[in-house]
Amino acid sequence: MGKITKITLKLKKTDFKKPFHVTNSISTVANNIRVFTETDSGATGIGEASPSFRVNGEVVDALISLENFLNELLVAEDTKSFRRCFLKTSKLIASPSIKAAVEFSIIDALAKELGTTPHTIFGGAENSLETDKTVSIEPIDERVSDAKEIFNEGFRIIKVKVGENIEEDIEAMLRIAKETKGAKYIVDANMGYTPKDAVRFVKEMYKNGVDIAIFEQPVIYSDIEGLKFVRFNSPYPVAADESIKTQMDALNLVKNEAVDFFNIKLMKSGISSALAIVEIAKSANIGLMIGAMAETSIGINQSVHFALGVGGFKFFDLDTIFLLNEERFEGNFIVEKPIFKIA
Repeated sequence: MGKITKITLKLKKTDFKKPFHVTNSISTVANNIRVFTETDSGATGIGEASPSFRVNGEVVDALISLENFLNELLVAEDTKSFRRCFLKTSKLIASPSIKAAVEFSIIDALAKELGTTPHTIFGGAENSLETDKTVSIEPIDERVSDAKEIFNEGFRIIKVKVGENIEEDIEAMLRIAKETKGAKYIVDANMGYTPKDAVRFVKEMYKNGVDIAIFEQPVIYSDIEGLKFVRFNSPYPVAADESIKTQMDALNLVKNEAVDFFNIKLMKSGISSALAIVEIAKSANIGLMIGAMAETSIGINQSVHFALGVGGFKFFDLDTIFLLNEERFEGNFIVEKPIFKIA
């Protein structure tokens, strides 16, 4: 196969259709970094990094400056020996989104050289998925209106952001459930609750018959005891998101019996660590969900091929292609709302 000859990083700015509001954070533009890995066979693999200061402590300008280092690290490596490449990229601990983009671009280049897809290289386990779509934190009436619109679009899994005001969250969630009967909900607090408030919230939901599939990251990422407290007092499965970035985090969560699901995001882990987290989850009977930061269709393409290639994921939060104002769709997958299929 081809040897890597050049790695190029390019900034890609994309506006959100409307401000995207999660606990203590509002985004109006996505600043992503496209990664192009060229080989001497003529193939060019493409990946995308979606940096997050809130989750990973990443700064866009600092990541762009890694271009020369990445060339020094990987030029002359062979794409067919991608695991050898991953041994080098695994050291990019402080820049996991770039790690993910570079690793995927190597897999993508190899796939193009072989005349196949990253999905096949990852294992080709499954061919389609059903994504959710997200309601961000807004005034209550707007949240309800957004949820109804999402339901009418055909989505039957609705993700609802909470975590800034528990009283408003309870009211909004009860009204959303009333207006979108037949849907399942992923409720994501983005670390916004105390353990006691999180338990109060889910008990109120359960008392009113709200069908919550996953209660995601109710407490601060470092409070593993708090996660465990919520899990053991919640009628709904609890997922870790910000609490799980590496395979070491996964092992710690398993050891502490803290969660029922891992929400894997390639932007937190990179491909190499995500593969390890999947195996830990399967070994420990932990459910799998895959999510995204603010990726365009190029970035979501990575997660689609990874999750369906590896297999075993139950929930998919890959809706940012519906939230961003992309000029054109560039992913190598087919969208039939709410279903994504391998092309």
